[in-house]
Amino acid sequence: MRFDLFKTLLLAAVIFGLAFASAPYFAFRALRAATAAEDVQATADLVDFPAVRKSLTAQLAPTPANQAEAPSIWQDPVGALKRAIEPLAPPEPKVDRYLTLPGLSALTRGYRPGMAPPPAPPAPTFEARLTTTMKGPWPSMPYWGTNRARIAVSRPGQKAAVTVFTFERRALFTWKLVHVQLPEGER
Repeated sequence: MRFDLFKTLLLAAVIFGLAFASAPYFAFRALRAATAAEDVQATADLVDFPAVRKSLTAQLAPTPANQAEAPSIWQDPVGALKRAIEPLAPPEPKVDRYLTLPGLSALTRGYRPGMAPPPAPPAPTFEARLTTTMKGPWPSMPYWGTNRARIAVSRPGQKAAVTVFTFERRALFTWKLVHVQLPEGER
């Protein structure tokens, strides 16, 4: 009887450890499925939108090297006056297209928003769905910690273009997307 209890506890500990370690991957799969199905509530449960917006805004903002220096009143008085008069409207938000359901769906598949091919319709049989799932492409997990995990998705056909999703633990098995790192050429 003691040996059976030990086996049961050992099996429970192994199952708990596997579930604990694979929870970020399942959160990513749930995010991919929720955005493909256009499920707003499920996506809202899986994404911390203010944190993701902040991370994408920092990546998509023009760098100071790309911005032209403001004209000086001594070198270009007309340009300085023109700059002083023009309205101070904020630039068009580039982040919004990334935070829509189609934009997040494209990102989870490795594409830019608006550039992804339409998702394939689900296979009618269980065997066909299993074959499609096993065929890939598989996301990789370059980092796993007890409270943070990063999942990398490479663009089909371009292995150098990698989008990295950072998930943060919110409860024992609850993970939320808090950061998206875009490929180098898209920032």
